[in-house]
Amino acid sequence: MASSAATTSSSTSSDRRKPNVTRDVDPYLDPGSDDDRQEPPDPSGRLRPTSYAVVAAWAIGGLVLGWLWRRVAEELNGTAPLVSWAQPAALWLVASAIGITWWQTYRAVQVRRERLEPHRAVNRLVLARAGALVGALVAGGYAGYALSWVGDPAELAGQRILRSAVAVLAGIAMVVFALLLERACRVRPDRES
Repeated sequence: MASSAATTSSSTSSDRRKPNVTRDVDPYLDPGSDDDRQEPPDPSGRLRPTSYAVVAAWAIGGLVLGWLWRRVAEELNGTAPLVSWAQPAALWLVASAIGITWWQTYRAVQVRRERLEPHRAVNRLVLARAGALVGALVAGGYAGYALSWVGDPAELAGQRILRSAVAVLAGIAMVVFALLLERACRVRPDRES
């Protein structure tokens, strides 16, 4: 089977000129006339929206990991990790960025009927899918951590529960905005492809 890479023939000592080079010709990249050039086939396929079951599974996984995090940290370090205000603030910043991207995409694609460039559409879909899954994991993780403190008489239990609850809300906002962004990228079938 011939490869698309260039192959060279061996030369003898009497023939020190350029080696003979042969190439397999790609019909899509053939430098022939424009009339003879074939167009590559349009890509086919379909990207399905993120399933609510998958998002729920990531949230449940985060819930279990968050609940275990306190137990493991106390075993290893003797103290449970603190939740600072910077953590929920960073999550709210990410949720805001996804929300702004959703709104701009929704206005462009669904309201003004503009067509997104393919690489921009893919970037937004990747952001949406990642935002939904990570948001679910984070919301579940902080919820599990907060639940591990419920009923605990520790001095900082209330503070940890409150800050974790704010982080849970930010994670939920990430999931909601990410799923909205994913749906805003949808093109209706009656439109040109």
